[in-house]
Amino acid sequence: MNLYNLGKVPWQESQLIYHALARLGRESLVLVSPASPYVCIGYHQDVTHEVDLDFCAANNIPVFRREVGGGAVYLDGGQLFFHVVFKEDNPAIPSTKKAFYQKFLQPIVNVYRRIGIPAVYKPVNDIIVNSRKISGTGVGEIGECVVFVGNLILDFNYEMMSRILKVPDEKFRDKIQKTLHENLTTIRRELGVEGASNWDESRLNALMAEEFENVMGSLDPCEKDAELQTKMDTLGTRMMCKEWLYLKGKASQSRSVRIRSGVTVRHQAHKAMGGLMRADFEVTDGKFANVSISGDFFCYPEDGVARLESILSGNPVVEIREVLTGFFAGCDIEIPGVGLEDWMTLLKI
Repeated sequence: MNLYNLGKVPWQESQLIYHALARLGRESLVLVSPASPYVCIGYHQDVTHEVDLDFCAANNIPVFRREVGGGAVYLDGGQLFFHVVFKEDNPAIPSTKKAFYQKFLQPIVNVYRRIGIPAVYKPVNDIIVNSRKISGTGVGEIGECVVFVGNLILDFNYEMMSRILKVPDEKFRDKIQKTLHENLTTIRRELGVEGASNWDESRLNALMAEEFENVMGSLDPCEKDAELQTKMDTLGTRMMCKEWLYLKGKASQSRSVRIRSGVTVRHQAHKAMGGLMRADFEVTDGKFANVSISGDFFCYPEDGVARLESILSGNPVVEIREVLTGFFAGCDIEIPGVGLEDWMTLLKI
């Protein structure tokens, strides 16, 4: 297997290289990071629904659509990427998704442990440190290859990540930033600025190469050659154009941002007979948290919504119908034109 340990590269090359290697059928490990920030969206997303394009344009932040699924993410030089490209018939690929992630995330877990961070693998595809996520990953099929992408997170701009997303209101944006900070950590956050300064990109990439070699066998160091560069240029012509970026995915009234395994921030809206209903909430390990309900419906007495928010928080999502039924049966709250099924629709997961 080839090793492309390239360090800092132009931002677009940090995406185009693994697409090109997959199209060429070259099994490889790529270690890169972008020289400048950008936003990357998943293959199935609608960029107009997911990303605040006006903000990105005003701040000269390019946006790119990859051929791997997942969500929109803000990427910069504080994140060190690894790309593993396998031919789809490679016998080293485990037969189940969980086994795949467990096998090929172990090198990253080992790197974190070697630098003093007690990381652990959490199914299906997270690496966790004291309940906080410390790596983002994804898998996709490109050409006749399977591509596994992920990162070491040296540092992360929580504010910018929340800012590049298209959200229904600033309240929801604040919730995303707060939840990100609570559930996503970094090398600098875990080791401190002084401790992290001992581990620059070159040293961390060398550790990743060592640990992946233990799993995948001998790695042959390579530089980009003419064939690879030509394929990257050809793909760039297609993937850097507006037609590719603006491919339509599914859009809806809901907005969901996955923070880590087991933690999601959601915005949902529903038009009931009694008015428009909105809900912002977290789902943490299958339970509602920090529920906020608003809309143009009427509620008597006025504190009824606050009481409902309080009773929802901490309850399992799977028990929502029972919780709502019991709440409305045991109180004097009236919300004209809004029934149980409206609440079920608003709060469905």
